[in-house]
Formats: sequence, C-alpha cells, structure tokens
Amino acid sequence: MTFDQIRTFLWVARLGGFRKAAERLNLSQPAVSTRISNLEQELRVQLFERGAGQLVLTKQGTLLRSYAEQMLFVEEEIKQRVANPSETEGLFRVGASETIAQAWLPEFLKAFSEQYPRVNVDLTVDISLNLRADLLEQRLDLALLMGPVSEFSVENVALPSFDLHWYRSTANPETDLSKIPVISYSTKTRPYRELMSELSRRVGPKLRVYASASLSASLKMIAAGIAVGPYPRALANEYLASGQIVEFQADYQPQPLAFTASYLSEPRSFLVENSAKTARDIAVAWERAHPK
Repeated sequence: MTFDQIRTFLWVARLGGFRKAAERLNLSQPAVSTRISNLEQELRVQLFERGAGQLVLTKQGTLLRSYAEQMLFVEEEIKQRVANPSETEGLFRVGASETIAQAWLPEFLKAFSEQYPRVNVDLTVDISLNLRADLLEQRLDLALLMGPVSEFSVENVALPSFDLHWYRSTANPETDLSKIPVISYSTKTRPYRELMSELSRRVGPKLRVYASASLSASLKMIAAGIAVGPYPRALANEYLASGQIVEFQADYQPQPLAFTASYLSEPRSFLVENSAKTARDIAVAWERAHPK
C-alpha cells in the first residue's frame, strides 16, 4: 500500500468517479483504475460499489476514507511547515472573472509561478456564475470571482472592489439612455440584473440594453459610439488615454463590483490557502497603483 494509492482513492471518493479524479491528479483514467484495483487487492476488500455511472463507497471504503483524510491533512501540514514551496508539484486549477483577468491576474500568476515553479496551472476565464459552479463541483481549486460564495463549505478572502464609471464615445456625445443603448455585463451576472432593474424603472420602455461577457468587446462598442456603459476605470484606461472614450455622469451610479478569492475549506490545501492570500496582496498592490 502506497501513499499515491491512498491519495488516489481519496480523490476518487471525493469526486465520485475515476475520470474526475484523473483530471484532478493529472493522471490517465487507466492509471487511476489500476491504483484502486491494486489497493483493493492488497487490502482484500472492495472499496467501491460500481453502479450505473456512479461509485458508492462500501463500508470498508468509508472506513478507509476517514483514515485517508487524516493522512492527507498531515501531508498538508508537512508541506506547509517543513517542505520547500519551490519543490511543490501538481496541478493548480484557477478560475477568474474577466474583470480580474484584464486587471491584476497576470501579476498574480507571475507571483504564483515564482513561489511554486514546479506546479502546473490550468486557467479558466469565465463569468462568476460558472466559476462558482466549477468551484462547488471541485473542478477549480481557487475562484477569483464576484463574491462571496455563500455555501458553508467555501472560504472567501475579500479582494478590493472595482468602482464603475459611465463611458461614451468621444465621437458620439449622446448620453440620453432613452436614445442610445446601454452595454453591460453578461445576462447571467449580478451587475446586469441590477442595471436592468434600476434603469427599467428610470428610463422605461425605451431602454435598450446589450449584454456581453467580453469586456474588451464592450469597450470597443462604446468607443465606436454604438452604446454607453458603466465599467471599471482601470480597464478603460487604454481607450481613455487614446482619446476614444470619455467619462460622463449618468443619473444612476451602479454599486462597485465586489470580488473574493474563494476556495473549498475541505479538503484543506495550504497551496490554495496561500494562493488566496497572494491574490489578495497582489490585488491590493494593483489597486494602489491604479485609480478607481
């Protein structure tokens, strides 16, 4: 019985399948199956009941999981207090909203790479709704998203917020929201829902709202005079500097975008915990260097 077998067993038990465990451990599915089979042969017990499309722990498997959880907790303690972080290996799955991706994500990934040079990174950029689902399904280790995530199993590290400012094209001075469309975040986001709720009441039936999950595309549409919209100033700096867009005051000021670095509290991972703190430090430093 090896520690790799125990670790593999635990991830199969946690994720409920060989394929998901293989993705998490950066192994092939046959390799995971072989480790579980060898472990069962050595212990001379069946650890999983293999049903239609799912795995269920047997009585012996449930008992082994309790011991395996303790073993991996001790392993994490050793990594944190004894091991050299630069020797840490594995796969780190991080998801980020596009707001963060266009702001301080590169600085975070650079700092992470310097601290953990032997860890591979799998990066996902998506809307916060999807990142939240991926985190809860254990497809992500760390999610940098509009938070917090309210589930009791999730730890949320508060990150600096982003103020929103209204922008219009320099070439198109129209700012009457009953005459020019408003472009906003994706329809499946909180900023979109809040904007629609407030502006529908203020502007009425003449309101036209375009939704886009791409911030870069949205700002290009504003620069082209197609629409106006509220976005973080730091993300608009390139267009402001080139004179393509300008700020203006609208009757309605959206709430700042609140973000968190969120991760599952169990199973515990000091790599993930430390990375969330690194994200916070990088975000704070970036905020100081960029006006809100």
